Amino acid sequence: MNKIITSAQNPLIKQLVLLKEKSRARKKTQQFLIEGKRELSLAIKGGYKVKTLLFFPDLFSESEAKAMSQYDIDIIEISKDVFQKLAHRDTTEGVIAVVYSKTHTLEDLKLTSKNPLILVAEAPEKPGNIGALLRTADAANVDAVIIANPKSDVYNPNIIRSSVGCVFTTEIAMTNSSEAIEFLKHYNFNIFSAILQESKPYHMQDYTLPTAIVVGTEATGLTQEWRDAATQNISIPMQGVIDSMNVSVAAGILIFEAKRQRDFK
Repeated sequence: MNKIITSAQNPLIKQLVLLKEKSRARKKTQQFLIEGKRELSLAIKGGYKVKTLLFFPDLFSESEAKAMSQYDIDIIEISKDVFQKLAHRDTTEGVIAVVYSKTHTLEDLKLTSKNPLILVAEAPEKPGNIGALLRTADAANVDAVIIANPKSDVYNPNIIRSSVGCVFTTEIAMTNSSEAIEFLKHYNFNIFSAILQESKPYHMQDYTLPTAIVVGTEATGLTQEWRDAATQNISIPMQGVIDSMNVSVAAGILIFEAKRQRDFK
């Protein structure tokens, strides 16, 4: 039934290792790897086209592989050595897929709501934080996430893993800060930039109109560009010794206040 690859030195496997490890390879081929049943299911649900399915039969049965043939994809059985070479983590359930990436321009954003709520993250550096932000965005069912001045492509394996597949179910645009601000102002968004200085408490603001909540890095915060563009700079009153918190935690607090004001709609 299937092709079988048993050697990690196989030319195709070497190409896939590059997709796993190198952003440049992902950008050049417009392909990336997905591991795990849930992540693969979410990608298919999110409209991603799968090119190839590779499975290790001790963990992912042949019948499960056959069921994937409905998507008109190449199916390849792989050995344990090959699977371990490609897998990014230990608990991958024996399935890895090669998937075509999507473009993530502002023009690609599909804002179907008449009163959208958007999360903007400027220059997030750590893949784990980006994944956590995407999980937060999914939990709140925000209309889109804009990553301004991105430091990594969204198909980095650590982002996919830490987002638990939410990268596939969230509207994402990647651009620079200037274009993001221009886009938001063109569509009459209120921009709430999360900073400590010259700000007002977040819970005293009105988020019931089209709203963009903007967060920066934990180390340096938002650039002056976002501070100047803000309808209002906002902050979370801190009651401990330190004056900052994890960016995904801060984003969650701000986003869910907006959802509360919107009766969680």
